[in-house]
Amino acid sequence: MNITRRRGAIAFYITLGICLVGLAVALNVGWIIVNVTERRIAMLVLGVIFFAVIIAGMVLNTIFLVREIRRNERQDSFLNAVTHELKTPIASIRLYLDTLQRRPLEESQRQEFYTRMREDNDRLLATVEQILRAGEAGAKGLQRNAKGRLPVDVRALTQACLEETLRRHHLAEDAVKMVDDTAGADLRVNGDADSLRTAMLNVLDNAVKYSPAGVHITAELNTARRGFVILRFIDTGMGIPPGQLGRVFHRFYRVGGNASAKVKGTGLGLFIVRAIARNHGGDASAQSYGEGRGTTITLQLPLMPAGADTKAARKVS
Repeated sequence: MNITRRRGAIAFYITLGICLVGLAVALNVGWIIVNVTERRIAMLVLGVIFFAVIIAGMVLNTIFLVREIRRNERQDSFLNAVTHELKTPIASIRLYLDTLQRRPLEESQRQEFYTRMREDNDRLLATVEQILRAGEAGAKGLQRNAKGRLPVDVRALTQACLEETLRRHHLAEDAVKMVDDTAGADLRVNGDADSLRTAMLNVLDNAVKYSPAGVHITAELNTARRGFVILRFIDTGMGIPPGQLGRVFHRFYRVGGNASAKVKGTGLGLFIVRAIARNHGGDASAQSYGEGRGTTITLQLPLMPAGADTKAARKVS
């Protein structure tokens, strides 16, 4: 119902904008005809200027209203998704607790319940952390903060994230793999290991969620760009329509489509990924050849200069 109302509102404002522009054109043409006939050149020029200002104002106002309506729609979708992501693990934990409290269970079954509750708790915590990180990333005046950063081995961190993804989603070992084309180069970056881990796991979680037909993820490492490590996460999932590639990193934005609509999410994952990458002096980008043809998310991070960590250690001592 809300979606229908918003679409109606968008159509109304676009139609109103077109009608106002048409009316302004008609009035301006009449103004030009009158002033050309009487040869009032100065008034003609003044009228054309005012006409251009009015048209620009109406167009900008219409664009602003449509964008606000769509932004509100994304925020409502975000709230619905977050509500689901919070309620589901809470309800599951409560069900397990009620069962443990009311029924005598064998030790093996109790341990299984404890494991499931721990998984639900991790899912709940991950959702809360994602919202908090999105708030930090979206704060005005966010600047790179080099304090507290340490050398982080991207190769080791990527491998650890792949292994965690296998455990978290109960995947077969051949579902993910890493291809290292760096010839054993030093892949340390000056950064926050927890933030980079969050960025990688967000990409991997998306790759798993949007691969309903089977998970096949490849993490490729290379140093093709001088001074940077390039990490590509390639999946064979649903893919992204070309027209939406530029928007997948926007806050609250979720890929449209019948298949994608069934996937639960907050629309914050890739927004956080790009914010973290840029906060480390790098960037994130997406590539896809269309729906059903998989997606590639690329992270670029600046490498530490040789001997930088040694110099820092000497300075501290």
